[in-house]
Amino acid sequence: MGSLRASSINRQIAELAAQVAPAGVTVRVFEGLGDVPFYNEDLDPGVGTQVEEPPAVTALRSAVSEADATLVVTPENNGTIPAVLKNAIDWLSRPFGESAVRGKPLAVIGGSLGQYGGVWAHDDTRKSFGIAGARVVEGIKLSVPFRTLQGSAPAASAELSEAVREVVGKLAAEVG
Repeated sequence: MGSLRASSINRQIAELAAQVAPAGVTVRVFEGLGDVPFYNEDLDPGVGTQVEEPPAVTALRSAVSEADATLVVTPENNGTIPAVLKNAIDWLSRPFGESAVRGKPLAVIGGSLGQYGGVWAHDDTRKSFGIAGARVVEGIKLSVPFRTLQGSAPAASAELSEAVREVVGKLAAEVG
């Protein structure tokens, strides 16, 4: 998830995905992106250095490795990917060709204050994860302009709840 705020609407959308997932599908929200250090090859044992992997990186890589698919929920910051998410992509992309995301189905959704709901950030996130080796499912998109929520929590919207359920179901169907 690309937002660190405990009460962020994107966190609420991620939690909604866990709540409305179709039968037989489990969605786990990863906690701890804020603990992942900025990517630095000197800290990455996957590139040949003789260091121990930072624990937060181990947790991130393990969570993605153990998942059958990845649903990224992110806002848009200044027209693009939040720094914390870009940092996670950098860690997850290594070692190149053998990364935790390699070949794994991935979809990007979320919302933002702008009138397009974060479309630019979502497009940039798909591009970066694709380069990192994920199998980005381009047909799964959901960008929520926050104004459409009219000040309510995402879970209060039956329309958004159904859209998120569909996203999770379509992503689960990509697992093969």
